[in-house]
Amino acid sequence: MEYLLLVISFAVVLAGALMFTNAVEWIGHELGLGEGAVGSILAAVGTAAPETLIAIVALLSAEAGSEDVAIGAIVGAPFLLGTLAMGLVGLFAYLYRERRAQGVNLEAHAPTLERDLLFFLVFFAVAGALAWGPPAPLRIAVGIVFLGAYLFYVRLTLRSGGDVQAEETLDPLLFDRRADRTHEDPPLVLCVLQLLGGLAAMVGGAHLFVEELLGIADSLGVDALVLALIVAPLATELPEKVNSFFWVRDGKDALALGNISGAMVFQSTIPIGIGLLFTDWDLSGTAILSVCLGLAGGLLAYESLHLGRRFKPPAIVAWFGLYVSFILVVVVTAA
Repeated sequence: MEYLLLVISFAVVLAGALMFTNAVEWIGHELGLGEGAVGSILAAVGTAAPETLIAIVALLSAEAGSEDVAIGAIVGAPFLLGTLAMGLVGLFAYLYRERRAQGVNLEAHAPTLERDLLFFLVFFAVAGALAWGPPAPLRIAVGIVFLGAYLFYVRLTLRSGGDVQAEETLDPLLFDRRADRTHEDPPLVLCVLQLLGGLAAMVGGAHLFVEELLGIADSLGVDALVLALIVAPLATELPEKVNSFFWVRDGKDALALGNISGAMVFQSTIPIGIGLLFTDWDLSGTAILSVCLGLAGGLLAYESLHLGRRFKPPAIVAWFGLYVSFILVVVVTAA
């Protein structure tokens, strides 16, 4: 039964991702937002918010070790996005290169992608530099700057988000059941309802996935520490980026990468800002390693995707290598 529920949970996540991507594209079209803004703000925040809520709940908990759980969630999410998620998007672009009109070349809004990656590199680097547990006045001041920086980022992205996606490139809204859907756009409220439904399916499916995975790991006798550091973050963060795999498969690189790079900006500013405000921010060696490897993945994305403007096989291999190296370190130190 646990294995069956595991498969069902993943199917629910995939179904939610299809609903979510379809709704996000229509909402961006209805609001007149460019593809860069749709991917980097609407899609990214919608899928990154659940992980942030998990960290906030952990901080509010009075249980022993809850602060460590929160910090792990805060620094683990941007690391995963900058390594494994980037690698998977690159892999899908390479595997579907014959289906994509642009092949392995990148067709994204360059200013948005550059801004996203630079924001991530700067703020995640500052978060790593403060890993020694700075005094409260400094932490609070920097935390406020982090929160304000994301508001500034949203303003910049909305002002220059690229071209609005053409209606003829959009698939019909899944919730729009009218017989003739070709003469007018679907109602915005219907788009929002589908987006919320897709997000709920992704969040619910991801949590069910984690629960069943925990049960299977317990029955197999897997080390709980290894499970907490690797499997749980992988199951909660990555399924919500399935949207990007669908988009990059269809050649919609601005949406695909914006979903990931925009989430990287969100995760490296809002949750870290909260962590600086409400924790001592004294990171362990494993957390510092994840920050360093995440920064390496971000630098690689800047070189390959922004400067090189294409999905390069060596970069794809390197993204996977960064993530695997972290897993090996965690497994060896936990043994």
